[in-house]
Formats: sequence, C-alpha cells, structure tokens
Amino acid sequence: MNSEFAVRSMRPGELELVLEWARQEGWNPGLDDSFAFLEADPSGFFVGSVGEVPVGSISVVKYGDSFAFLGLYIVHPDFRGKGYGKAIWEAGIATAEGRTIGLDGVAAQQGNYRKAGFEPAYSTIRYGGVPTSLPGSTLVAQPVLDSRLEGLQRYDAAIFPQPRDAFLAAWCTGRKGRRTAVVRKSHKIRGYGTIRRCYEGYKIGPLFASDADSAAALLAELIPEANGAQIFIDIPAENREAIALAESMRLQPGFETMRMYRGPAPAIPLRHVFGVTTLELG
Repeated sequence: MNSEFAVRSMRPGELELVLEWARQEGWNPGLDDSFAFLEADPSGFFVGSVGEVPVGSISVVKYGDSFAFLGLYIVHPDFRGKGYGKAIWEAGIATAEGRTIGLDGVAAQQGNYRKAGFEPAYSTIRYGGVPTSLPGSTLVAQPVLDSRLEGLQRYDAAIFPQPRDAFLAAWCTGRKGRRTAVVRKSHKIRGYGTIRRCYEGYKIGPLFASDADSAAALLAELIPEANGAQIFIDIPAENREAIALAESMRLQPGFETMRMYRGPAPAIPLRHVFGVTTLELG
C-alpha cells in the first residue's frame, strides 16, 4: 500500500465525485442527493486518498445514538487490489463503534459482509419500468409544503429505526426534479413518499404507508412527476401488498439486495415500507 495513503473525512465537492463513481458502477443515484446526504450526518462520509487523489470511499451515517447505516463503499477501478478497500472499510466501521450498523448488500458481497459480522434480515427487490397506469385509491394525496414537515417527521420516526429530521427536511424539499406527497385520513397522516430525478429515470423512496390504499394514493400523486420516464422502487420482498402494487403498474423485478445488520436488528414494520428510502442511507 502506498505510504501516502490515508482515510479522512470528505472535503467539499468530494461527495459529488463519489456519487459519480456510483453512477459509473450502475447504482443510479439521484441528481442532487449530495445535499440531503450531508444533512443526515456531515461527519459520516470518508475517502481514502493517496496524497491528494481520492481512490475510494465509504459512508457510515449515524442516526441517533444507537444506529448507523453503511453505504457508498467504492474503490475506484484504477486502485483495486492494493488493500485500500479493507483499510477504508475498517476506518469507516470504527466510527460507529457501539452502534448497530445496517447495509444493503448485493449477492456477490453478502458472504464478505457475513464474515465482517453482518447478518441477513430481509431482501429487497428493485422494481422498475414505465408504469402502464396509475393505481386506484379511495384517498387523495397532496404535495408536502416545505414548512409543514413536523407531522411527516413524526410518522417517519415510527418506521425508520431512528429520527432523521435534518435529513428529511433536505430530502423532502421541493427542488426541481423532486416531489414529496402526503396522504391523510381523518386529518391523520397515513403515509408519505418522495420521487426524485436520477441519472436514469426516477426513483420513489421512501414510500411509507399505513396500508396499500394509502400507498396507491401516493403513487398516483408522485408518478406524474416522471412525465413518462422509467421509475424504480426498492421494495422489501416481505411486503406482498407493495409488490402487488408494482406489478399492477407492470413494473418488472430487477436486482435484489439483502438488508444486513451488525448488532441487534432494529424492529422495522415492513408492512408499512412500500419503498426503501435509498440503498445508500437506509
């Protein structure tokens, strides 16, 4: 390993570089993900560099005092096979000592993650394509106002392992190519979701809902933002109602990942997870 190699926190502009690496790997991140990612945990993003040249990355984003999520673990192809990845991994993991750490692992890496102490919890399937129709619902979703996020944040905290208010305030902001909607019944929130422009098409996530009718209302409100482009949703395989909704729109299953945890797995009500927020941050 080069003696000039070191792992350090990302500097301004380096997260955008790493997201470009992610695009080249086929991960299809959102066009403006970096802003919200950094709001989640500004101290959670790292690069391994040789001198001033970044060669690899990892994110270990901390939520609350007991949970963290690992993603963006990439070594640039020009620098693989030199031991940099292992050093970046170890440095990143060390920043979350004492916390449960989650990740979404592709099939080829799950064996390696198990050797590192991660155990499988549930699989996630990416459904994608151009919807042939919008799902029907007895409810109507509405766009979320940037100034009215408190109720949405409380709803999210009942599903995600820890509160993530700063992240949601950035993730749900109505910027170009991004839209968030909420559905209510009897003045109570029954679900919310965000669609965002990606390098290829649009992704919907999170899509959290109390039932399939609420999820359908959210999809009917969000999908027109894509204007006929492909959409992608990462759906927990256990949520059969979510899969049925995707299939009703003629979306097709693609690749699978496995949610894995090192440490006690948090209790996530998967029946309410109709779409994972993002494979990078959980």
